[in-house]
Amino acid sequence: MEFPTQIYIDGALTDGSGRKEVINPATEEHIATVTTAGFEDVERTLQAAKSAFPGWAATSIADRQMWMRRLRDEVIAHEEFLRDCVHNEMGKPWAQTHEDWDRLVASLDFYAEEIARILDYGLIDRAGTHAHRMVYEPAGVAVAYLAWNFPLLNLAFKIGPTMAAGCPIIIRPSEATPISAYAVGSLCEKIGLPKGVVQILCTDGYDVADTLTASTIPQVVTLIGSTRTGQHIMRTGATSIKRYSMELGGNAPAIVFEDADLDLAADIVTGVKFSNAGQICVSPNRVFVAETVREAFTKKVVNRAKAATVGFDKTADITTGPVIDERARARIKGLIDDALADGATLLAGGDRPPNLNKGHYVAPTVLDNVTDMMGIYRQETFGPIVSLIPFADETGLIEMANDCEEGGLTAYLFTRDLGRAEHYAAHLRYGEIQINGVKYDIDLPHGGIGQSGIGHDCSNLALHDYLIQKRITRALDTTGFRGVKQ
Repeated sequence: MEFPTQIYIDGALTDGSGRKEVINPATEEHIATVTTAGFEDVERTLQAAKSAFPGWAATSIADRQMWMRRLRDEVIAHEEFLRDCVHNEMGKPWAQTHEDWDRLVASLDFYAEEIARILDYGLIDRAGTHAHRMVYEPAGVAVAYLAWNFPLLNLAFKIGPTMAAGCPIIIRPSEATPISAYAVGSLCEKIGLPKGVVQILCTDGYDVADTLTASTIPQVVTLIGSTRTGQHIMRTGATSIKRYSMELGGNAPAIVFEDADLDLAADIVTGVKFSNAGQICVSPNRVFVAETVREAFTKKVVNRAKAATVGFDKTADITTGPVIDERARARIKGLIDDALADGATLLAGGDRPPNLNKGHYVAPTVLDNVTDMMGIYRQETFGPIVSLIPFADETGLIEMANDCEEGGLTAYLFTRDLGRAEHYAAHLRYGEIQINGVKYDIDLPHGGIGQSGIGHDCSNLALHDYLIQKRITRALDTTGFRGVKQ
């Protein structure tokens, strides 16, 4: 299969000044050499976005909707090709690539409709002397930095609201997974999208990427990535006043109480932990389990870990693919080994699956007796590891769950006691609380607290990250104001 390799700048596919080899982490084989943008390419991209802003901002909602739906139709028509891009650049199991593709379709659909529901509104004047209205306008050029774990889904979370809001967007996908984003660029060119409205490019090094952030042209900088990267971007962007929308790291707790549906809890914990090789920002990293159900719950989790299928096969039902690269695999293995040295108990996995001697694989792993003194407790593992932490009573449990230096993105609760669930939901410092289930969709707000982010992806809240509000005030009686100089 031949994958797209060109950056998309100013309405056209073109070669940049650099080259980057893309490797399938499941096979460790070369799949493409993509072109990357250098300093001159980035400057041309910024100028194209700046030039595009006035026209795109003035484009009617109906016309923006038309362009979004044209792109959506191409995404639908090229489903298998787009999913193949994700499948090969990530080694992601084939069935799991559907979510990436589906969210892109859903985003273009949802925001094309949602922008029409963002309405200007009036304000009451206490003295009755003036009429006031608040109007929404596009914020300006946006720059988006994407993580590699969901190449199309992450792109979807940015392209939908920015196009709908009237903001030109420059998308920088991860250099590890650029080809699915480049494929979207080729679809933008195919439909003849107005120049500069969407631009997609990997950069020839992080210093080149920094020029996007440091430029005074972007008004919004958005990121899906680590807290450390978010801090770096905010420092780099301090050349001018910018708005930020960031979904950053987390260290999600899951609490399994003694009255929980243990099969449900085990299904959700292992499902979110072993799919996508655990490379999910909302994956439950610390699983607190009531001592009274510890043995039964642990057995269910271990059985699911051992039953998981690991590998890379488009025709097979695969549970867990590889992690993104050897550096990630070595980091995860180091966390496991350190935890074992500090007293954790290995119940499943722990290393490369014995039948896979090639590819960056970590077998679905279960660790028991994890404590807050271990690195695996403190860090976002971003790997297929379930860390079990038993608790005898609820004393200090909220404080333990909130003990997360990286900020709060998601927390999970499993209990049949609604009062208890609401109590914990009120006191856990996380942007999302999932009770006896898990659901994410394009119409549901997704955002963190503290070090886990600013703003939201998904829902109408994401649109507001790319819109500004302007107050227009008109005097009702202009007598005496004529000819007055301000």
